[in-house]
Amino acid sequence: MHSYFAKIPPVFLTLALASAAGFAQEKKPMSQNPVVDGWYADPEIAIYGDTYWIFPTYSRPFEEQLHLDAFSSKDLVTWTKHKNIIGNSEIKWLHKALWAPASIEKDGKYYLFFACNDTRPIDGTLTPESPDNPKYGGIGVAVADKPEGPYKDLLGKPLLPEFFNNAQPIDQFVFKYKNNYLMVYGGWGRCNIVRLADDFKSIVPFPDGDIAKDITPENYTEGPVMFERKGKWYFMWSQGSWATDNYRVAYAIADTPFGPFKMIDFVLSASDEIGAKGAGHHSVFNYPGTDDWYVCYHRRPAKNYGGDHRETCIDRMYFNEDGTIKPIIMTNEGVEQRFLKKPKGKRGK
Repeated sequence: MHSYFAKIPPVFLTLALASAAGFAQEKKPMSQNPVVDGWYADPEIAIYGDTYWIFPTYSRPFEEQLHLDAFSSKDLVTWTKHKNIIGNSEIKWLHKALWAPASIEKDGKYYLFFACNDTRPIDGTLTPESPDNPKYGGIGVAVADKPEGPYKDLLGKPLLPEFFNNAQPIDQFVFKYKNNYLMVYGGWGRCNIVRLADDFKSIVPFPDGDIAKDITPENYTEGPVMFERKGKWYFMWSQGSWATDNYRVAYAIADTPFGPFKMIDFVLSASDEIGAKGAGHHSVFNYPGTDDWYVCYHRRPAKNYGGDHRETCIDRMYFNEDGTIKPIIMTNEGVEQRFLKKPKGKRGK
């Protein structure tokens, strides 16, 4: 090697080495998976201004799930924890299982939808009788002036406690469609879509009088997500049991959020290569001004110590030319550092 480099004029050798060094310096840091420390699941990711936000479930036994934390980042790599943005000191009707927050900004306020108490039908009826009943619960909503809170319970009671179409009122996802705010939700193998009042204080009927429309696709379990891309609506959901290795994500495509939705394929599943199981209950974001998409999800490490041991990760999501989603490759490296541009970009979910 010494004789080879001796034949290269010093000036060219210096330029070549400088170029190689510059290339090495340009390699961006990676987020690494999991992106935050601790056991967290069901991550909702949103973009507000120049900051990424993750709102996850605190993944512990149901009786310990009595608060929510949030995480913020300017670049997807370095995350700041915001402790206890809301909990049972504020949500008076919460006694266990505070789950799967959904975040949205409206008119300068930040709304956090949540489900709690792992509610069940009472005495075979559809409507809970009173907050004193231990089975009382459902989907609630809180509001704050900043994404990190503190949040205030908007109603002091569930926004949606009913079991319409036998769907458990959990795992809500909120989005805007044609000047209306819609919410998809549901566990126990059923999924509904409902329309929210403009102040988020009630559920209002659709023009045809329906309160809740059943949009359940085959193999649906829970964790619905909706987003629009190039005029098509993508519906993604989790299938299988959340505490087992077979938890995974499937999807469908339709012309509107109302479907009909026919399952196309599974796109996020366990990976023996990196030792990750039970991948699911995710959210999606689009980097503003591009067609670059990311998925934020939870998974369990192969050396699992229990169903509650779930970690939050981020990886890229790519599309085929026909609009179908390519299988998502889970990694341990995560995604490249990426700052958000100013002025404020829109939220991608």
